[in-house]
Amino acid sequence: MLDVFITSRVRRKIVVVYAKYPDFRTHVRGLAKLIKEDPGNIQRELKRLEKVGFLTSEKQGNTKIYATNKQFPIFKELQSIVIKSQQQAGRPKRSTSDI
Repeated sequence: MLDVFITSRVRRKIVVVYAKYPDFRTHVRGLAKLIKEDPGNIQRELKRLEKVGFLTSEKQGNTKIYATNKQFPIFKELQSIVIKSQQQAGRPKRSTSDI
């Protein structure tokens, strides 16, 4: 269901990880391994999400570490949507004959 609202597959995966685990911190390659996506695509989406304020970053040596911005104005709502959409995905679809 989340795919209707967030059309980019990579962005959707990133939002799910950071919304579901708000204390999660990682760099581009670590996230690429986790969600099995191309680091270049991930980096582009991380920059977009940082620009709108959903993520924050800090430099540690030559590495940029990304984390959830828990002060993002709609963070709690977005987190709730992610959790609900994953619960919904786990349920079998109801047909009209089930009603």
